[in-house]
Amino acid sequence: MANIIDKLKQQITGKGLKIVFPETHDERILSAAIKLSKEDLLKPILIGNANDIPKKFDVSLCEIIDPLTYKDFDKMVDSFVLRRKGKVTTDEARKILLNENYFGTMLVYMNKVDGLVSGATRSTGETVRPALQIIKTKPGISRTFGYFLMVKGEEKYIFADCAINPNPTAEQLAEFAIESAKAAEMFGIVPKVSLLSFSTNGSAETDESKKVALATKIAKESNSGYEIDGEMQFDAAFVPSVGLKKYPSSKVAGNANTFIFPDLNSGNIGYKIAQRLGNFEAIGPILAGLNSPVNDLSRGCNAEDVYKTAIITAAQALID
Repeated sequence: MANIIDKLKQQITGKGLKIVFPETHDERILSAAIKLSKEDLLKPILIGNANDIPKKFDVSLCEIIDPLTYKDFDKMVDSFVLRRKGKVTTDEARKILLNENYFGTMLVYMNKVDGLVSGATRSTGETVRPALQIIKTKPGISRTFGYFLMVKGEEKYIFADCAINPNPTAEQLAEFAIESAKAAEMFGIVPKVSLLSFSTNGSAETDESKKVALATKIAKESNSGYEIDGEMQFDAAFVPSVGLKKYPSSKVAGNANTFIFPDLNSGNIGYKIAQRLGNFEAIGPILAGLNSPVNDLSRGCNAEDVYKTAIITAAQALID
């Protein structure tokens, strides 16, 4: 993991990137922000009142923005009302934007900052909902999704979607496959994308396996330039001898490093098995498919997790 983060540090250093942290009341956030600013990796933007930050934290290298005194608050309100297309009034917008997550997300949307990291004290919904309402997904992308970077020694894999969508459609799985390939490249992985199933290349025909086969077809027809194949079982995707036996015509089978799970049940279970039984470090969930990067922390995170997530978020900003 250290090598990955070190490479990302090199990419973001000197770029003047700004990452906003809405949870300034949390000591893990403050510790990570101080470390990021001292290493001059990026400019942390802390949301809140400077007087509420404990004196033991030297945040002099960070920028602090208080929604109550923000000089462009009226402009932000107008922009939010416009973005919500009549779903909120001006008075409602003023109240909503006093919520630090909404305020921070609007800073991203208005190009005042490059990305947002939240979730240390809030639910995934509290982080993702403002992003979906304000930042929204990229053109041609119907859903955001959450992937994990799985690392053990020199081994690196992408697992998706493990966080957001309970039962994605074939079209959405195809989107996840292509966006996951892009994510893999950010971490120095040459993507070979496998869409997983309990069936390999038509060995079973059920609605579930047909959905994954259709997703594979859609992904291939997009002409993304990435090596994508399926549907296939995990052993066929991962073990060369099994891939050769079960799916000899596939360039991905037996060599996959980017795995697209057919639903959230299997994705969430799969990454946790690799984490707990396989001793892989699971970094994420990292959100993909948004117009600008927003990432959700686990409420059980530590300061180092916040630090790494911020670095990844900054790196995402360079490629989005």
